Amino acid sequence: MSFSFEALRKQFPNTFAAFSQLPDGGSATIAHLYHLDLRYQQARTLPIPEPDQRAQPVGSFDVVLAGGGLSLIYAAFLSMRGLRVAVFDRRAIGCGHREWNISRKELIPLSQSGLFSEQEVAKLILLQYRTGICRFGQGTNYAVSGVLDCVVDAETLLERLRARCLDHGVTLLPHRELVDYSLDARGVTIRLVSTDGSQRLEQLQARLMLDGLGATSPHARFDLCCPTVGGVMDDLAIGSDPLEMDPEVGEILVTTEGIEQRRQHIWEGFPTVSALSDAHSTRRMTIYLFYYLRSDALSEHGPLPLLSLYERYFETLPRYKRGPLRLVRPTYGYIPAYTRLGPMPASPCERVFLVGDAAGRHSPLTFCGFGSMIRSFLPIGDGLLRLLARDQLDSSSLESLWQEPPALKVLGGLTLMMSPPLSSDGVDQPDTINELLNAAFSTLYAMGEETYRRFLQDDVDGPTFVRFMLGSAQQHPEVYRKVFRYLSLSEVTTWLYRLWQLQRSPRSEHETR
Repeated sequence: MSFSFEALRKQFPNTFAAFSQLPDGGSATIAHLYHLDLRYQQARTLPIPEPDQRAQPVGSFDVVLAGGGLSLIYAAFLSMRGLRVAVFDRRAIGCGHREWNISRKELIPLSQSGLFSEQEVAKLILLQYRTGICRFGQGTNYAVSGVLDCVVDAETLLERLRARCLDHGVTLLPHRELVDYSLDARGVTIRLVSTDGSQRLEQLQARLMLDGLGATSPHARFDLCCPTVGGVMDDLAIGSDPLEMDPEVGEILVTTEGIEQRRQHIWEGFPTVSALSDAHSTRRMTIYLFYYLRSDALSEHGPLPLLSLYERYFETLPRYKRGPLRLVRPTYGYIPAYTRLGPMPASPCERVFLVGDAAGRHSPLTFCGFGSMIRSFLPIGDGLLRLLARDQLDSSSLESLWQEPPALKVLGGLTLMMSPPLSSDGVDQPDTINELLNAAFSTLYAMGEETYRRFLQDDVDGPTFVRFMLGSAQQHPEVYRKVFRYLSLSEVTTWLYRLWQLQRSPRSEHETR
């Protein structure tokens, strides 16, 4: 598919009109969205360099990090501990295109790691709102406090991580893309090609490569995908009506309609402010729109899912919020999703380890890219230091670094409750998924706020989960017949086995909670 701004403008007029308000007219963002759309659906192979080109040596390092977004946190952490680190990215390093929210307690690893002082972490919080809600269709507001209630200054966090890297001698290699890598007695040899059009080849040596390339990683494997678009929107109507923004309330999961075009679209919105603004006078909200879909079905919805979803975003935004709704900053990406009902992504070989979205350590509800990274980087970083000290970098040792919360192996399957079923049965009933979600969340809400909160934060034990299942079935007797219609027989068997394992697991609360 050839790239043409004019052809895309005709196909996505609402998106182009909204992006025209950006300083560069949105051209760089449109080009990046187009690239992500094409790369995500292509076979995960590495680029092929021009023939007869010799790679220029760059240097030898303890760790080379592929990807310079939020995964930069590993480069900063490991270099502070005295390791020689390099980072490359096909774009600028420390450049993000998402906004982040989390709870205050879950930010503790940033100071525990020594990357930031407690005062610096506190200053990264732009705003903390009073409560969050989930609401599906015309259902009830299910309120909960302490979940995703802190808005993080994403740009400042990335800038400071980049500064930490420079302070500790990290070699930054922007505008480079991975060509290939190979293992030998010295470690891993990594070849890069420039993305500036020159096709220049470079070569690095490392003891360990960390793959932080996200959804487009050649190692990423996932059974669901979650295309996500949105932006920081300004000039919202303020008030308590569902179509207005309450600056004291975050909206964790909200639907405004049922299944349309074989997708259940879901909104997330949280109040935010400019880093230079008065937090009490905001009319800004970061608003996301996303859906879950089995990965093998994504191609059925056209060749440009992100751009198509952006077009829907601007068309249907008035169903969610009203006001002039001026776009300040676009936020978007593909979030790989894992049900945990099949093989998880794993280190493909010795001396290569997956981090970030490519590793799939997120949860279905509240710990996506940012939350899962903050939750996992400190135990993994400490473990990498130990393994590097011993030169114990085989696949098995690397994979043992992260002990996943037991509840995730069960909760991951619930992601399918937000995606259409495998068969056509029920797809033409628009309220199917909203009914399932209302049954689930009304049960959680009735179980009390502490249980509700812990459930959203992957901190639930077996007996509590069984009580949740029984309560959901009582609220909505058809719930499990509908849920299991979303699964194959092998997936049902795996899920029930994981539930049995959770029942046998001792109750343990995650360290950062």
